[in-house]
Amino acid sequence: MRRDPHAVLEVARDASPAEIKRAYRRLAMRWHPDRNEHPEATERFKQIRAAYDKLTAVDLPEEAETEEAAAEPAPEAAPAKAADIRLNLEVTLEEAAAGCRKSIHYARGKACPTCDGTGEAGISRTRFCAACHGSGRVHDAKRSLVPCPDCGGRGVFSERICPDCHGSGREIADVSLEISVPPGMLSGDDLRLSGQGEPGGDKQRAGDLYLTLIIAAHPLYEMRGRDLHFSMPVSAISLLAGAEIRVPSLAGAIACELAPGAAENREVRLSGKGYPGRGRNPAGDLVISLEVEFPRHLNARQRKLLLQADAALLADADEALPTLAAWRRSFLAE
Repeated sequence: MRRDPHAVLEVARDASPAEIKRAYRRLAMRWHPDRNEHPEATERFKQIRAAYDKLTAVDLPEEAETEEAAAEPAPEAAPAKAADIRLNLEVTLEEAAAGCRKSIHYARGKACPTCDGTGEAGISRTRFCAACHGSGRVHDAKRSLVPCPDCGGRGVFSERICPDCHGSGREIADVSLEISVPPGMLSGDDLRLSGQGEPGGDKQRAGDLYLTLIIAAHPLYEMRGRDLHFSMPVSAISLLAGAEIRVPSLAGAIACELAPGAAENREVRLSGKGYPGRGRNPAGDLVISLEVEFPRHLNARQRKLLLQADAALLADADEALPTLAAWRRSFLAE
């Protein structure tokens, strides 16, 4: 891969393995061909995957192993644990930026109250072995009668199957939780709620609940890393004169001073005014594509003011309109 893998994943060269993994998950979610119909989605996804493989397989194996060893106990020392539950949590861009509280509802198992999770309850009942039909004997390959391996030669089974859970020891429970989403998380980041997965038992601890953050598409902003991009129309006169305009941001409308120049499309970048930072990651920029708009209809007052401005420009044409001034000297000499 020719491109710098750090640049492809939009991470610093000293990014930790955890930061690289989060960046990969966020970008892979955005550019996966099954989720993104952009014609370049497949190629971008391949680049992202190749960059992640290169960094994790070549550049950072020792660091990654060290961090994982510090974060997780050795497998031999870890107690038995019930299954984790993984869910997606969708939030708006504004909720993700500022942090929010959300109510989530999901289903998980719990011990059957009838049998207290054992799967056995009620009066014992006897049933015939289906393999030997209750005789306790079956024919082997040589057609000789031998004890039935299914029932051990007894011919019957005695069982106490719980009628409510049908012997599983579990039933489904609906769970509601109120959770806090910290500010500045990105799509693909995980929230871990310890012990909120599948319930444990006598010899195992409860599993964890993992919530993968999904930031919903926004009608104005497009996220690129932590930068927020959007387009807005602007008057040609504001671009010519260098006016102060107001632009939207996640913190509310803010003032933006335009430099005077040509009445044409241009890009303005406001440093640190984009998506908020988190941890060692600084806030992104607000990147605005200004699309020039010329007046289409003028009333009498507007026309008069524009003609006055034009006259003022013509009065100092050598400075304000040098090309026009030179042309007039050549072809309109008095």
